[in-house]
Amino acid sequence: MQKDPTIFFVTQGCSIRQAVAQMDVNRYGIVLVVDDDRRLVGTITDGDVRRAILAQIDLEKRITVLLERKAGTIYAKPITARAGQDRDAYLAILQQHGIVHLPVLDDEDRVAGLVTLDEFVPNPVLPLQAVIMAGGAGRRLRPLTDDLPKPMLPVGDRPLLELTIEQLSQAGIKRVNLTTHYKGAMIVEHFGDGRNFGVDIRYVEEDQPLGTAGSLSLLEPSNDPFLIINGDVLTRINFGAMLDFHRHHRADMTVAVRQHEVQLPHGVVETDGLAITGITEKPVLRHFMNAGIYLLNPEMCRFVPSGRRYDMTDLISRLIAEGCRIVSFPIREYWVDIGQVEDYQKALRDFESKTP
Repeated sequence: MQKDPTIFFVTQGCSIRQAVAQMDVNRYGIVLVVDDDRRLVGTITDGDVRRAILAQIDLEKRITVLLERKAGTIYAKPITARAGQDRDAYLAILQQHGIVHLPVLDDEDRVAGLVTLDEFVPNPVLPLQAVIMAGGAGRRLRPLTDDLPKPMLPVGDRPLLELTIEQLSQAGIKRVNLTTHYKGAMIVEHFGDGRNFGVDIRYVEEDQPLGTAGSLSLLEPSNDPFLIINGDVLTRINFGAMLDFHRHHRADMTVAVRQHEVQLPHGVVETDGLAITGITEKPVLRHFMNAGIYLLNPEMCRFVPSGRRYDMTDLISRLIAEGCRIVSFPIREYWVDIGQVEDYQKALRDFESKTP
């Protein structure tokens, strides 16, 4: 049990952004909203924040906005336990309610600690297989990719792909499938079977480019979801949080998205025929873009045709047509797509300044 619960505390007067900052400090994906006497008012989780981002709620609003969104749901009142119970009792409550955080209260209902499921599962292994799409030729990055495959471009003193594999290993993902095509031998020579990098690597070689989804038809059957990530993405996304989100929403596929803002250079005029009905000066348009990271239930791979090019956009459209459940997972962590020279230069600057 975390006996210093103050690292989880936020007040009702703080903003959502401040709560997110505190969540990043404690690194447990939760904050406890308390009153002046340390009594629990409610909990806000990483998933609550990401759903707020999808709803385009201003992160400067008070945290009570997120508590109000829970009102009338089964999540309105936090599940808690009493201090002094043994570990088995805490574990039973976590398992009974399917939760990963359990606030512990004293006899006066003040927060005395926090029990997490991780305490009972040391060094947990995430039930995922990773698939890294590393076969692209990186034409937009030439001449940098004339002699190197794009995922092997150095970031700091290591290849980009090595950073990604390290992150997967640290997250508890041990099975990694690498799809290769352009200069794939260089990738195989560097990583081998993966044991030196804490993972088990299997290679899926494409005889011809199969797009961003076509190689899924070549994977061995699996009982676990596939975490698919483009080989040119540098990110600090929380893979465990993404899996929790995927399960919570009972999704067939979860697509990581990134909020993007564009400010128009001129005022936008609204019209109804000849009449002007409104005008907005240089509005900011906000939308979500595909971040190149996906969770896919293994049975969804049957929709990927074999032997021909097939992109993720094709697969998503097919799954929508089939009535499958596809949800979006907003990335609030660091993320950059190294698709062009300018993007690569930004990644190098960020890495040098320790921004990731």
